[in-house]
Amino acid sequence: MTEKELLRYVESGENLRVEFKESRDKLPANLFETICAFLNTKGGLILLGVADKGEIIGVDKAAVEKLKKEMVSLANNPQKLSPTIVLSIEEIDIDGKIVLAVKVPESSHVHKTNNDIFVRNQDGDFRVTRPVEIAKIVNRKQNYYSEQTVFPEIAFADFRQQLIARAKQLIKSNNPTHHWQELDDKSLLARAGFYRKEKSGKEGYTLAAILFFGTDDLIQSVLPAYKFEALLRRENVDRYDDRLTVRTNLLDAYDLLMGFIEKHLNDPFYLEGELRVSLRSKIFRELVVNSIAHREYMHPAPAMIQIFSDSVEFTNPNNPVVFGKIDPDHFTPIAKNPTISKFLLQMGLVEEVGSGMRNVYKYLPHYSKGATVEFVDGEPFKTIIKLGETSEKSSEKSSEKSSEKILKMISEQPYISAKDIANIIGISSRAVEKHISKLKDQGILKRIGPDKGGYWQVIKGKKD
Repeated sequence: MTEKELLRYVESGENLRVEFKESRDKLPANLFETICAFLNTKGGLILLGVADKGEIIGVDKAAVEKLKKEMVSLANNPQKLSPTIVLSIEEIDIDGKIVLAVKVPESSHVHKTNNDIFVRNQDGDFRVTRPVEIAKIVNRKQNYYSEQTVFPEIAFADFRQQLIARAKQLIKSNNPTHHWQELDDKSLLARAGFYRKEKSGKEGYTLAAILFFGTDDLIQSVLPAYKFEALLRRENVDRYDDRLTVRTNLLDAYDLLMGFIEKHLNDPFYLEGELRVSLRSKIFRELVVNSIAHREYMHPAPAMIQIFSDSVEFTNPNNPVVFGKIDPDHFTPIAKNPTISKFLLQMGLVEEVGSGMRNVYKYLPHYSKGATVEFVDGEPFKTIIKLGETSEKSSEKSSEKSSEKILKMISEQPYISAKDIANIIGISSRAVEKHISKLKDQGILKRIGPDKGGYWQVIKGKKD
């Protein structure tokens, strides 16, 4: 490492993969907690001789060799670090001050120091004690996918056949010539990866199959804590204004969650070329699908969607890969549940892995002026959309504009139908009828004559 490279690390400060340790002539007491955490997470760099705030203090030159030998010795002592490792240690001279740069790789094993397991996040090193959290580290090290867990006791007859038929119809609608159309239901599940045989010889339907096609009782028997939560928190932020709890199969879960979003988030009028595009669908459909496709289902925490007055947040139980904020320009999408992701793709509910992120960045500026988004890979995974103009205010403005347009059209064409109004201003007939009903209640509109053959009259002076 060059002096310039070291100074760049110091100027950037501590983060997920960089730690400063102040030391003169002895090793810091918590040094191996950081080494252990780096090994168990994504690896990192320890700069010995740099204070927490980035001041280069240096280590005592007379103690350099002793400190290096102690680190190497302790890293090879299973009583101190298990499994043991070989550390890479460099000396860098910064204006006469010696800094020891200790490079720690990411390990394929789970390491302990003094019989404790540590992991790293943006705030430092943390001891892991809960069995479920330790299991997650083990699973990540082994590239383990919990969706592929086999349940030999589950039979084909335990699945809801109408869900399989529904999935086949979605696949056909997405690709009429898809070769899966020729398969019977059992063969389809096997071809899609929902039935597998492990090296141990155990075989059967997987957790992914249960999540897609199982009855609610079957899903709850396998995953008692499984649920999605959707909360509206505009007025009552401490609790909620509206709530949806979903404990059903993934096909119905998708419809229910999208229904909640459509109920509480506006969908501004937008044309892409000459075709109207639903910005709400483009942005939030794939975020809902990503929540379904990439969450860790063995984790007891729920996946959550929270709609606030000025933001929307998705929170997902997760086995992190990137750790920290995702840079969309330097990001390779990774399927956390490849079988589930692949099946959603075949049904046309998602375009491809990573498409949700691209669509959010593409369409969000049109949905809400000045809006921003952050994707943070951690435990949990978070998607945070900050709305430049609150969806509530935007919805109110959109509603007011629609009412004004309807009034203008009716004043010019009293006999015009709701269907014709809808076609002209680009909203549904049902939405037009709601606006007209509201205007009637406000005394602004009056119906003259029968529903068929009658006409509307605008009451002058009622609209301020």
